[in-house]
Amino acid sequence: MEAVGAGLVDCHCHLSAPDFDQDLDHVLQKARKANVVALVAVAEHRGEFEKIMELSKRYSGFILPCLGVHPVQGLLLQDQRSVTLKDLDEAVPIIEKYRDQLLAIGEVGLDFSPRFANTDEKKEEQRQVLISQVQLAKRLNLPLNVHSRSAGRPTINLLLEQGADKVLLHAFDGRPSVAMEGVRAGYFFSIPPSIIRSGQLPSLFFSSKKQKLVKQLPLTSLCLETDSPALGPEKQVRNEPQNISVSAEYIALVKGISVGEVIEVTTQNACKLFPKLQQLLQK
Repeated sequence: MEAVGAGLVDCHCHLSAPDFDQDLDHVLQKARKANVVALVAVAEHRGEFEKIMELSKRYSGFILPCLGVHPVQGLLLQDQRSVTLKDLDEAVPIIEKYRDQLLAIGEVGLDFSPRFANTDEKKEEQRQVLISQVQLAKRLNLPLNVHSRSAGRPTINLLLEQGADKVLLHAFDGRPSVAMEGVRAGYFFSIPPSIIRSGQLPSLFFSSKKQKLVKQLPLTSLCLETDSPALGPEKQVRNEPQNISVSAEYIALVKGISVGEVIEVTTQNACKLFPKLQQLLQK
């Protein structure tokens, strides 16, 4: 990777995941060596809120906390289910408690994968949970870190209807034309290293919606993420924040620009999206 002045920002990762319990210090050392300057740590359920806040204290100014309730709940794969309003009710007091320390509200959103949202009632309850968290973010003046699997258009439509302004859509799998509606509203889209899985040769670049997204969306609307420990360059291999460079290199290749320019602009974008990040990086 080219040597650049600007560092990289991982705008969406799960550092509280059990996958990192044994070697998080080493993982973070490798991230720093890879020129990562900030890690945006998102939550999925209230059971990890305290752990994320503790990590943000231990690695102050490097791990930046987001708290929110994900549309899919359940720790174990076999226990996973669609979110309920009860899940949110139990989480909100903790979010309120840490409101001044948060970078954003997240990970929130919609997940209409058939195995989770197989009825209209479940989809509607997901919508209500998201609406409540959009309003919470507005009240606390915090950005949103958003999941939208199999629900690209419903998610963007809901965010627009609710007047959400500072929004990151992570690993968006909807149509580029739908994403452009978000771009026009000032939303940002973060690209994970898994983007390279569908082929790294120019002839294969545009074989998926996610790859077309990188081509069609302006660089001024893109951010970088790893979604660690998921969405790495290789399937079923633990992803880490150091792999953020894979996303930057891919974007550079598709857009025909330098990796340095990608890093500089995506970090500027992250600072626009997350005002507290701007303050931290200026220190």
